[in-house]
Amino acid sequence: MDDFSANLLSLRIFISCIGLSGNIFLILSIIQTKISRVKSFELFLLGLATANLEEILIVNIYDIIILEASSATTGTWLCRSLKFLTVLGEITSILFTVLISIFRYQKLRDASKRVNLPICMDSARSAWMVSGFCVMLSSLLSFPVFVINQEPAVNTTGNKSRCPPDFFQCSDNYCPTFNRFYKYVFIVMCNLVPLAIVTVTSCLIIMVLLSQRKTVTPVVSVSRSNHFSKKSKGPRLQRSTIAILAAMGLFQVDWTLYLIFQLTFSPTDFPFWAEMEFFISTSYTSISPYVYGIGNNLFSLKNLMKR
Repeated sequence: MDDFSANLLSLRIFISCIGLSGNIFLILSIIQTKISRVKSFELFLLGLATANLEEILIVNIYDIIILEASSATTGTWLCRSLKFLTVLGEITSILFTVLISIFRYQKLRDASKRVNLPICMDSARSAWMVSGFCVMLSSLLSFPVFVINQEPAVNTTGNKSRCPPDFFQCSDNYCPTFNRFYKYVFIVMCNLVPLAIVTVTSCLIIMVLLSQRKTVTPVVSVSRSNHFSKKSKGPRLQRSTIAILAAMGLFQVDWTLYLIFQLTFSPTDFPFWAEMEFFISTSYTSISPYVYGIGNNLFSLKNLMKR
């Protein structure tokens, strides 16, 4: 059991290092240009990478330092604050993923009719507003962590820690109504609804791509400059869209497993609850920056040389 726990700890440190490196490099690749010149899509990627980075850092502090230390003297306020930051990063990452999927579908929809006309979220003001709304909504959905009744957790060493591996955890004999209510509101608002939106938008994006491949547009008196601009922009947009679809697929797999895990198992019956929850939720936050970065040419050799 000790060897298994040590292997799990080594694996989570390895995954965390990969996630930290990918998200940091994605942030640096975006902010190397002036923040006033950052486009809407890059702003959404910046918000996603920042949320991923915050979640990976805080969840390791919460799970490894507090839970593995088996400390019964850990303050309740510190425990709740760290859990609030963990949930905040998790929800913000989910909402920015939803935002990216909606934004890309809007860019592709009726692109031939719209030509170069911008969509609503293309403006910097709209992009900052929806980004701020995502952070505010995440904070609102995370705030009940401070007020719900939390039972002390008993870890594998038999010691009690004031920080439970699952902040929905409560006694089988007595579980407050608010705990149950918040759990299912959280699952619906932060897991089911985003998962449904990402799944629908992914299907719509695939349908748009297939329709664009089948549609043959006759070109009459097209200028040479316009021809070259479309030729250079097309493959880049298609590569970016494929990367987004790959990230959406990873998101769907991870959060479907997370839902099954949350609704099937109980933290009191599963000794490695924190580790399993970590691997499911952190796999997306660790792998997605590489998918977005490579697909959108942000992890190119040119950007690496600039560093």
